Amino acid sequence: MKIPYLLSLITWLPALGAIIILFLFRKERTGAIKRFATAWFALDFLASLGLLAYDRRMGGYQFLEDCQWIPVIGARYQMAADGVAVLLILLTTLLGWIASLSSWEYIQKREKEYYVLLLLLQSSVLGVFCAGDLFLFFLFFEVSLVPMYFLIGIWGGERRLYAAIKFFLYTLVGSVGLLLGIIKMYFLTQDPQLVGAVSEATKALVAGAGNEAALGMLQGSLAAAQANGTGTFNIMFMQALGSVIPMGAMQVLLFFAFAIGFAIKVPMWPFHTWLPDAHVEAPTAGSVVLAGILLKLGTYGFYRFNLPFFPKATIDQSYFGSFGVRNVMVILAIISVIYGALAAMYFVVKRDGDVKKLVAYSSVSSMGIVMLGLFSMNPNGLNGAVLHMINHGIYSGALFLLVGIIYERRHTRSVDEFGGLSHVMPGYAAVFLGMAMTAIGLPLLCVFISEFLALRGAFEANPWWAGWAALGIILNAGYMLWLYQRMFFGNIENPKNESLKDLTGREWAYMTPLLVMSLWIGVYPKPFIDFIQQPVASIVRHVRPDYPVTPAAPRAPQTAEKR
Repeated sequence: MKIPYLLSLITWLPALGAIIILFLFRKERTGAIKRFATAWFALDFLASLGLLAYDRRMGGYQFLEDCQWIPVIGARYQMAADGVAVLLILLTTLLGWIASLSSWEYIQKREKEYYVLLLLLQSSVLGVFCAGDLFLFFLFFEVSLVPMYFLIGIWGGERRLYAAIKFFLYTLVGSVGLLLGIIKMYFLTQDPQLVGAVSEATKALVAGAGNEAALGMLQGSLAAAQANGTGTFNIMFMQALGSVIPMGAMQVLLFFAFAIGFAIKVPMWPFHTWLPDAHVEAPTAGSVVLAGILLKLGTYGFYRFNLPFFPKATIDQSYFGSFGVRNVMVILAIISVIYGALAAMYFVVKRDGDVKKLVAYSSVSSMGIVMLGLFSMNPNGLNGAVLHMINHGIYSGALFLLVGIIYERRHTRSVDEFGGLSHVMPGYAAVFLGMAMTAIGLPLLCVFISEFLALRGAFEANPWWAGWAALGIILNAGYMLWLYQRMFFGNIENPKNESLKDLTGREWAYMTPLLVMSLWIGVYPKPFIDFIQQPVASIVRHVRPDYPVTPAAPRAPQTAEKR
């Protein structure tokens, strides 16, 4: 049974919690604020479990909501989620609860404002994954900058203002190009020649095989726009429109307008320089949300928009002569994989290397794997890329939490300050080892599955792509194992480490779900792959109609919720 207006409930519930804290809690009641906020995050996670009713065999967009919003420009309040969005929403609500629980001891000032901003950040990110209208998506995408800016700028480290401003400006610059691309796509939906060229089969493919409700939302949005003399921001129709946009300068420029906005968010090399500063200065929960969720806004943008909006540019390999748009993206992805791994290794080699910077640069490398899988443009590559988004959220969030735990005890993140920690913190050492093994792709842990699929897809597209990316994975294992050896093995030489306490019950409470998820996906990934298999197959058939993908079996029609 599907809950009516479920996506709106999940999206706006955290914002409601923020309003309640803002107006009903006095700032002196810090304990009550922490408990209420954490319980409210847990309530949002429980609500998101309703998305498990997603029909994985049919695929396409489900949990549809559609109502008038700004008719003068054709923007509608539309909510829709496919299997990829469902998994990302579940990851977001889980990490939101974990981030709140992990902040109880770390945040010691202005707790009321902190939890209000954390809840608002949760709402804005969930809106990105739930939006079925491109104008609505862009609003959520931009609004997510504001809470994160204040979380870094107020509760961050010594250079917090520099890191917050750099994060804000980088993302804002990318959003300018993205906005221009959105406006141009909107005007293209008013071109009668292009609109008339979109086939009914393409519309049905984008909506999902047999998904009459999603197809009805697409057709209804277009009909309403034509009746009002406007364009439409409906994401499904814009995806269908991408099949008839001719290859040429306009499609290439539009591709890069969207790509730069999302590449900064990923971040891909050379747009990555804001990330280490933001991670190092952000509070622990900010780093968890930033790595586990916000980076996925970029890769999700490529999956949702760049690939289906501009299919000819996505697979182009000749526009610039000897190489094309696809080659540019693949080269940047491979550089990100290798550069991120080398930069992370530097902070192990460096005597006073910062553990948090190491984890930050490892995210650059990991997101490079996602981008390589996406532009492999085959089912294995895309399945691996999407699953790696989820897996990266699990292990990177866990590693930042672990760095935060040791920082709370020692108030330093320098590698040379540690050594022999396994003697006094065996539980902490065991959890760190589990997440380090996850990060390097040990079989039976989640990253192995996603990296294997992504590299297999890359190998199918071009063996050289997979070979270069595999070098980054080898380096990844090198710096993670080296880091673990320096922090946990040997004797305790620093007297300050002799009396460190092990994980508390609260810390076990928020680390255990991440350990369980890593093992579950690594041992039995089928339930997760089932969510993404049909949406991925639709994307591949849309971008590469000649690729041999087994079509989905049609299912009974559903109805959209209108209000």
